[in-house]
Amino acid sequence: MLMPSPLSSLSARARAASGAIAVALLLAGCGGGPTPTTFDLSAPRDFGRVGGSQAALVVAEPTTVQALDSDRLIVKDSAGALSFLGSAQWADRVPRLVQTRLIQTFENGSRIAAVSRPGERMVPDVQLNTDIRSFNIYAASGQAVVEITAKLVGDRTGKIQRAKLFSARVPAGTADGAAAAHALDKALSQVLIEIVRWAGRG
Repeated sequence: MLMPSPLSSLSARARAASGAIAVALLLAGCGGGPTPTTFDLSAPRDFGRVGGSQAALVVAEPTTVQALDSDRLIVKDSAGALSFLGSAQWADRVPRLVQTRLIQTFENGSRIAAVSRPGERMVPDVQLNTDIRSFNIYAASGQAVVEITAKLVGDRTGKIQRAKLFSARVPAGTADGAAAAHALDKALSQVLIEIVRWAGRG
């Protein structure tokens, strides 16, 4: 059974009416059972190695709401109630994992002259700021949804050069812990590739 997150402020009646049956059919959590299985996220590799910007880029850790700033897999029902998928967890906090895999995706695609995280003694030309809007399973549709906004900011001027919203939706199947993690990883990979191509245009 899914353990309701204390982050949800919806009443019990609203949660019950919002699709509890869909949540039960889609995901099977655990209560007081064994330690959750830990899953990681991947950095895409096979998406082409075409020339890109010669700028030095710093990738800041993404911002997000408190509910997503954790190592838990999140399920959202049709009324907006959030629950943890008790059978699974990420290897680290979602923002830190996304930052690491985004840097690695830039490196894998050779799309930028130099890329690092803040504090690594590199003088950057631009900084990539991102915000994770969605990184969860939608129970009603049975999909993994990832939405990330990205902004390229001039390091010296502080001026926003470009900004864009990136999103991907991937079917989660039966969506036990492994299926949910796989679907979210696949959706994130699509978003990371799009961000890298966009940021590396020069």
